[in-house]
Amino acid sequence: MHFTCFPFERRQGSMEEAIEATKLGAYSFLKKPVDLEELPVELRSCLKRQESERQLEVAHRRLRDLGVQRSLVGRSAKMQEVRRLIGMVAPSSAAVLITGETGTGKELAARTLHKLSPREAQPFVAVNCAAIPESLVESEIFGHEKGSFTGAVERRIGCFELADGGTLLLDEIGEMPPRTQAKLLRVLEDSKVRRLGSKSETSVDVRVLAATNKVPQEAVAQGQLRRDLYFRLNVVQVALPPLREHLDDLPDLAAALLESLNRKHGRTAKGISPEVLRALRRHMWPGNVRELRNALERALVTCSGEILEKVNLGLDFGRPVVVGANDGLRLRPGMTVAEAQRRLIQETLAFTQNHQARAAKLLGISLKTVQNKLKKYKAEAQS
Repeated sequence: MHFTCFPFERRQGSMEEAIEATKLGAYSFLKKPVDLEELPVELRSCLKRQESERQLEVAHRRLRDLGVQRSLVGRSAKMQEVRRLIGMVAPSSAAVLITGETGTGKELAARTLHKLSPREAQPFVAVNCAAIPESLVESEIFGHEKGSFTGAVERRIGCFELADGGTLLLDEIGEMPPRTQAKLLRVLEDSKVRRLGSKSETSVDVRVLAATNKVPQEAVAQGQLRRDLYFRLNVVQVALPPLREHLDDLPDLAAALLESLNRKHGRTAKGISPEVLRALRRHMWPGNVRELRNALERALVTCSGEILEKVNLGLDFGRPVVVGANDGLRLRPGMTVAEAQRRLIQETLAFTQNHQARAAKLLGISLKTVQNKLKKYKAEAQS
C-alpha cells in the first residue's frame, strides 16, 4: 500500500485542499502537527478499506468468470445490475433477500453469493420451505432430540447446524408457517438455535439468504410473511428479472445452457438456428430460464445434427396453455368490450399463476384495478 503525504499549510484553505485530495484518491488526511495516537488508527482504517476494495475486485473478477460458465449470464442492463449487486454484497455476511418469479434462477444467485464469499469452503445448505410438511418444518430447520415428538426415534441435526460456518438458503420463505417464522427471527437475532426437545442452545455462525417468488410487500400485507422478519432478511434485496423482460439475453443464455446440456447428454451441438431464436423471442416464458432450459434440452435430445432446428422444439412449443374449456384467449364477433376485458384479465391471471401484481404489469393497468375487477366479477357471479 502506498502512502502519500500532502504538506498542507496551516491556513484557512487547507481543509478544502485536504478534501480535494480525498477526491483524487487519498483515503484520509491528517492535520499538522500529526497526532501520534491518531496515526495508527488512521493507518489501520486505510488498510481495512484497501482490503475491502481488494476483496470486492476479486469478487467482480470471479463473478465474471462464474457467469460465463453458469446460467447467470446476460449483457442486458438488468442482468448487469444483478451481477453488480451480487459482486458488491458477496464478500459481506449481510442477509440477502432474493426475489423473482419461479424459474428465474434464485438458487443459482444464492450459490453464486456463497461461492464469491469468504465462506466458499464451508457448507451451502438449501431448504425449500414450501416442500416440507408444516409439521416437520421446525425439525428440518432447527433439528430435534430423540423422543421430542412421536416418530423422533433419533437425534436430528437441523439446517442451521449443518450450515454452521457457511450459508443457509431458505427458499420460498413466504411459505414458512408463522410460528416457525417467529422462531427463525430469534435465531437470526441471537445466532443461537435450540433443537426441538432440547433444554440448551447451540451457537451457530451462518449467513442466511432467503428467496421468494412472491412480491415481499404483498406477502407482508397478506400476513404470509412477518413484517419484522422481512426487515431482518431484507438487508439487501437482489431482484431477478423475468426472462420476458430481458429477451436480448436469449443468445447468451441459450449458448450457456446448451454448453451445460451438451456435457449432461454427451452431445456436441454447436448452436441454434435463426428460426429457433425467433421462436424463442416470440415466446412469453412463464417458466423463465428453467422453461428455456427444458425447451433446449428437448430440442437437443431430438436433434440429429449440430444445430438445433425449430422442429426440434416440438409442435406444441409456443402454443397457449389450455385453461378450462378455453384454448387461450378467444374473442368472437359481437362480444362486449366488458366481456373481452374480463376474459383478458382472467387469462392473464392464469398465465401468471394467479399472481395479481405480475398480471397487472402485463396488462398495463394498476394492481388496484385488477383487484377491483375481480371483486366485481365475484359479486356478479354470486348475484
